[in-house]
Amino acid sequence: MKKEERIRKNRHFRLIYNRGKSYSDDTLVAYVFRNRSNINRVGISVSKKIGKSVVRNRVKRLIKEAFRINKDKFKVGHDIVFVARGKAAKSSFYDIERSIFNLLKKAGIFKEGV
Repeated sequence: MKKEERIRKNRHFRLIYNRGKSYSDDTLVAYVFRNRSNINRVGISVSKKIGKSVVRNRVKRLIKEAFRINKDKFKVGHDIVFVARGKAAKSSFYDIERSIFNLLKKAGIFKEGV
């Protein structure tokens, strides 16, 4: 992901948590907040409850890659924060990808017909 497509600052995460709308399933929680730009920005949060650093970093890599590969299938102009749940530690790439699709369909960000 490019630098401008990432959410890094704690104040941005808090803004999205407080003002954004949340959608969840058993693997991930997605907080979605409309921004005023022509790109989607993504933040990823994986708690220490998920596992040790190797497991947490693997989950982050899977989420980043699933979003990066499919980012042309999503409407632009949103800030999205993905929070991993316990099941994400044992999930495959396809489980994570399916979860992202389902959550962003619920949020109305998924482009139809793509």
